[in-house]
Amino acid sequence: MTDTPSPAYQVLARKYRPETFADLVGQDAMVRTLKNAFEADRIAQAFVMTGIRGTGKTTTARIIAKGMNCIGPDGTGGATTEPCGQCEHCQAIMEGRHVDVIEMDAASRTGVNDIRDIIDSVRYRAASARYKIYIIDEVHMLSTSAFNALLKTLEEPPEHVKFIFATTEIRKVPVTVLSRCQRFDLRRIEPEDMIALLRRIADAEDAQIADDALALITRAAEGSARDATSLLDQAISHGAGETSADQVRAMLGLADRGRVLDLMDMILRGDAAGALTELGSQYAEGADPLAVLRDLAEITHWVSVVKITPDAAEDPTVSPDERARGQQMAEALPMRVLTRMWQMLLKALEEVSAAPNAMMAAEMAVIRLTHVADLPSPEELVKRLQDMPAPPPNGGPDGGVPTRAPDAAPTQAIAQPAMAARGPAGGPSAALAQDPATALARYPTFNHVVELIRSNRDVKLLVEVENGVRLVSYQPGRIEFTPAEQAPSDLAARLGSALQRWTGNRWAVSIVSDGEAPTIGETRDAADLALKSKAKAHPLVQAVLEQFPKARITKIETPEQRAAQIETEALPEVEDEWDPFEED
Repeated sequence: MTDTPSPAYQVLARKYRPETFADLVGQDAMVRTLKNAFEADRIAQAFVMTGIRGTGKTTTARIIAKGMNCIGPDGTGGATTEPCGQCEHCQAIMEGRHVDVIEMDAASRTGVNDIRDIIDSVRYRAASARYKIYIIDEVHMLSTSAFNALLKTLEEPPEHVKFIFATTEIRKVPVTVLSRCQRFDLRRIEPEDMIALLRRIADAEDAQIADDALALITRAAEGSARDATSLLDQAISHGAGETSADQVRAMLGLADRGRVLDLMDMILRGDAAGALTELGSQYAEGADPLAVLRDLAEITHWVSVVKITPDAAEDPTVSPDERARGQQMAEALPMRVLTRMWQMLLKALEEVSAAPNAMMAAEMAVIRLTHVADLPSPEELVKRLQDMPAPPPNGGPDGGVPTRAPDAAPTQAIAQPAMAARGPAGGPSAALAQDPATALARYPTFNHVVELIRSNRDVKLLVEVENGVRLVSYQPGRIEFTPAEQAPSDLAARLGSALQRWTGNRWAVSIVSDGEAPTIGETRDAADLALKSKAKAHPLVQAVLEQFPKARITKIETPEQRAAQIETEALPEVEDEWDPFEED
């Protein structure tokens, strides 16, 4: 007598796949709409199911197909939202062998020829069921030609034909297809519903698994029921008895959330040595450096949300100890620290993902985070500067305005006061507490003002001042000018604002109407025009212009300039140059 082989093991994701609308978890809105449509006999010719992986798109399509073709245990029932699961149609559909329910994988059958086969077969009535149903999974993978070929049949199919599409990329489905379908968005399953589902499955399997282990699985599944049940299947096998949170954490390659919180505390205290030691310890115990930084980012985000919305702390996937520590952090940490840490962790995640050695990149990221933790905030910097005693005026031995050597560049003469006038954020600092007259004495002439504009690299304002200001009078802190024709209307206001920002003192810039002095640009151009006029008066130049009437003088080079250029370009003399042919 031969032994009967035991039935093959079926994974939990398939074993506990929902078979009715009542079994669907977390999709109440869709279930209510479909129930009302079935009861009112308002069943659309096409449906499209969209959502993330593992939320039940294909399963829902099969349940709809069962409900449309169910005939009940006695063979006399009609379309229903509660298929019996006992008639031949229900059993054949759930086993994937019904002749009138055709499932097609659009990822492997993307062409127009595959759609042509459907178009040719829709004219024939169902062989045994009430409706002929086409379930097309991953419909977004169809080609553009395939979508176009399907449009006419999709809009006006025969009465006995229904289409059900499933996709994770709804944005890739043409709007012409979406407009012909009823769309249902399957939501991520909430953590409370997911934990309850996993607990029911674990009890049905007689598996002992801790609640905090189920919380870890729920967090890792990210709202996907298939991911959660697959991880539960793996955790039950990994535990080989009672499965604890530590075993699940080791299975997933995660760091202990409590220890990640400890690491975050060390970073925020600026304890670089302790943070590196803790990171190395977690790495030695099997934690992935990228997962540790991801957990740090997740905790930073969670604490930030808890700080804004305290109710967010009531997360079922978070243990009471973690919840209490997170609330303490939310109360103690300012939002600027949390947002700065979030931005730096995002950058660190990119670096660790691309680095040849993830641990080294993670350690450098932790060092940066601990270093930044010690830096004062902008408010603290301003307060410190305000509390500082006013420094003595920058001057010579007599305390007056510093003098400049004749050959020194004007920019050098004003660079020091310009920088002294800047605070940590571009505003006035404590150094500006000195007497305004003393501070403005650094700019005795209008040329000093022009050099101040040039040193701050405001090219637009510099060009406008050189070509649009006819200076009438100047005193340190007060400028009167007549605007040239090309000067913008707001030049006086912008010039005064810029000078106040750079010097930390108010400047009175006013416009008068009696100025006839040339602008800086005109003065510079006048010398060039005089040189050109002198060149035109030369007999040789006149002779050339007579032969070439359209010729123009574009550049004039004086003998002094030419000599200076030759001297610059000349090769330096080499003393005692070695001659290879010279005899000793």
